[in-house]
Amino acid sequence: MLPEDGHLLRIFIGESDKHEGQPLYEWIVRKAKAEGLAGCTVVRGMEGFGAHSRIHTAKILDLSADLPIVIEIVDTLAKIEAFMSIVDSVVHEGLATLEKVQIRFYRANKK
Repeated sequence: MLPEDGHLLRIFIGESDKHEGQPLYEWIVRKAKAEGLAGCTVVRGMEGFGAHSRIHTAKILDLSADLPIVIEIVDTLAKIEAFMSIVDSVVHEGLATLEKVQIRFYRANKK
């Protein structure tokens, strides 16, 4: 169960970012699961830019090997803060945001 008042952590990184030899987004998902967070979703962007102001795009003529990746995690503030203390040291380039969210439901199929 999650309380009605939760928090959403968004981590913006590049698709080519790595940690311990694997894609950083994969490492973050597995670490979030191991830490018992409620859920984690990875979204691959079609185009974007960050701190370096370089545009990364999925357009065929300008195909980038480093498309934007957004990792979204919803849980309680305490669990998100504990997780951030782990993730902060492995994200060398990127952005993390945190916002309050209202959780309407969090359920699994009862089969």
